[in-house]
Amino acid sequence: MKIIRYINFVVLTFLVFGSCFFAKDKNDDGKPEIKAMRIDESFELTGKLDNPNWVKSAPIDLNIEFRPGDNIPAPQKTTVRALYDDKFLYFGVECYDTNPEEIRANITDRDKMFSDDFIVFVLDTYGDYQRAYEFAVNPYGIQGDLLATETGEDESIDWIWHSAAAKNDKGWTVEIAIPFSSLSFPEKDIQTWVLSISRNIPRSSRIQTSWTRIERDVQGFITQGGLLTGIENIKQTSSVELLPYAIGQQIGKLPDSDNPGSGIKYDKFQGRIGGGIKYSPNSNFSLDAVINPDFSQIESDAAQISVNTTFALEYEEKRPFFLIGGGLLRQPMYYSRSINDPLGAARVLGKSGKLSYLYMGAYDRNTVFVIPGDDGSSTVATSLKSYANIGKLRYDFGDEDYIGALLMSRNLSGGYNYLAGFDWNYKFWNNWYFGGEAFLSQTKELNDTSILSDERNFGSTKYNAALNGENYWGSGLHMTLKRTEKSYYFGLTLNDFAPTYQTYNGLFSLTGYRQLNYYFTFVRYPEISFINEIRFGSSFNLEFNYDNLKREQYIQPYLSIWLKGQTFFNTYFFLSNDERFKGTYFTKINRAGFVLTSKPINEISLSINGEVGKFIHYSDDPSIGYGHDFNAEVTLQPTSKINITFSYARGRLSDNETSELFYDGNIYRAVAIYQFSPEIFFRTIFQYDSFEKIYQVYPLFSYKLNAFTTFFAGATSNYLDYKNQYGITNTDQQYFIKLQYLVGI
Repeated sequence: MKIIRYINFVVLTFLVFGSCFFAKDKNDDGKPEIKAMRIDESFELTGKLDNPNWVKSAPIDLNIEFRPGDNIPAPQKTTVRALYDDKFLYFGVECYDTNPEEIRANITDRDKMFSDDFIVFVLDTYGDYQRAYEFAVNPYGIQGDLLATETGEDESIDWIWHSAAAKNDKGWTVEIAIPFSSLSFPEKDIQTWVLSISRNIPRSSRIQTSWTRIERDVQGFITQGGLLTGIENIKQTSSVELLPYAIGQQIGKLPDSDNPGSGIKYDKFQGRIGGGIKYSPNSNFSLDAVINPDFSQIESDAAQISVNTTFALEYEEKRPFFLIGGGLLRQPMYYSRSINDPLGAARVLGKSGKLSYLYMGAYDRNTVFVIPGDDGSSTVATSLKSYANIGKLRYDFGDEDYIGALLMSRNLSGGYNYLAGFDWNYKFWNNWYFGGEAFLSQTKELNDTSILSDERNFGSTKYNAALNGENYWGSGLHMTLKRTEKSYYFGLTLNDFAPTYQTYNGLFSLTGYRQLNYYFTFVRYPEISFINEIRFGSSFNLEFNYDNLKREQYIQPYLSIWLKGQTFFNTYFFLSNDERFKGTYFTKINRAGFVLTSKPINEISLSINGEVGKFIHYSDDPSIGYGHDFNAEVTLQPTSKINITFSYARGRLSDNETSELFYDGNIYRAVAIYQFSPEIFFRTIFQYDSFEKIYQVYPLFSYKLNAFTTFFAGATSNYLDYKNQYGITNTDQQYFIKLQYLVGI
């Protein structure tokens, strides 16, 4: 295939010439070290550091505050020790506090503790500054784990590891045991890993301390860690894991939605079983396969206001199978929720030296994909089956430099979509970054306009969005250049996506444009008692369509302030804002917006954001309107086990000249959680959407022995207000239970 020959040429070219361009000597001289001491056998964690093995390890201190202070002495003492045996890496921490009554800690579900006091260990086991494991623990031993990459942190990832913590009159202590089987690391006798350690102390400000200096003119946290040494002769043993599940549900609905008095009719109770297997011959390779997998999600998606949106909405991935290997794949080219209802799926994930690789394939039912465009996109939901294939290679040169190749395909009966391309990142002159990605796609449409008959054209090409069997190619290019300094940073982005560019395995909504975006920000740290940091700057955006007509331009100044009381405020306005939609070029679409977040005390946090001014009413007959979007959220934590969140979203728009109302609506949501223990909670979600006139209630009981051994029991209830003698009536009802158990062999 032409596209395969193209990507082979690109990858070979970059591997040959890129090794000269990218390769740099990595210098770890001067990095502080902590030595892990070997012990003979494992021990039970108590969280109190009362095991005699801990005295074998020399402690290191987290004596540097890097935020909000700039590498000043830490306000609280923290010591860390490290041990290991044949199976586990251990960390023991003493978090001293001169005011232990001010420690913020709550008993929550895993990954929900990042607003508390916590200690976090960031392990880059290959020392290439590309990806790192993050293990965080709060004073109740609640775990949080993340995957750090060059693009940020992925909170959806989970690993098996152990923790225990205890409070005392001097502060709190914690013990962590990380199985080597949960880590990927080089096959060599002597290991040297990059280790960052940070303690978070949320008080009037969120204080962060470290054992290494964290310079503000260096982007990223991983590169500024110290070294973990002393680990020798650990064996990479093979493992097999089974993850069977069973789920049962009963679904009911009104047989006639126009007759609410007909009452809900229930289907028979339905059961479903399935499971997966994972084989890892060593820490650098794993093979996963699932049959009839449970790709359902327990937590409902929060409703989003979409009444004036022409592009597909994005939702967070919450399905376990897709949460592994995500560090190699990025949105929007790949969007895991495009694999909608798979009958089976398999994945290969590995690393050999500096080369990382991933393959994932799935046989999908009820296939869903997005048809993009320059004025809007169409989400196509079908009853068709399809095969999805995703392959990724990435070669890491070290010091945050890499080059990767991506191949994806989606094959349906009578149609297909192929995509091939590469991505890269290059760091130079210490704080300059040049990165990007380039792709080619080929699409053979289905020939069935009953699925989608939308005849909107792809730019000025001869092709349109209707599924009428057309065959076309498309290209996409995204490049960024940025620089980071202590007192300023700036960046330049170039995008060029052809009108016929598509990815059925992604969530790519906007095509047919060429964009140049530039931003700059100045940073100041004023010596004012109630202000920690101020940032101000502006962004400039200029876009043209493929007919060389200006599509959009704006100038957007902004101001951000970090205040005491863990309070953040941001405001911005469009000094100039013009946009073309449906052939009409609208000018002076000026509006302003703001963001305010605060957590002044442990018991309450709030978030408010909004925009007010002029908006385009995106319709077949577009016009300028005046209105606002507004979102607010308040979280109450009256005790360490109770969490109640209220959120509110509002949108309103009316014609700027005639005052005709285009839309006006609200979404209300309340989430109440009682956490019986770190493993058990009960949660109820209430939601009302005035746009759809629907009420929703979702109670849930959850037991999690670990991230993968779980039990859930719950219900979903939907209600409509018929505003007659029936009033608010239950229209849809579901009851479900789910059991999943991780078995290690």
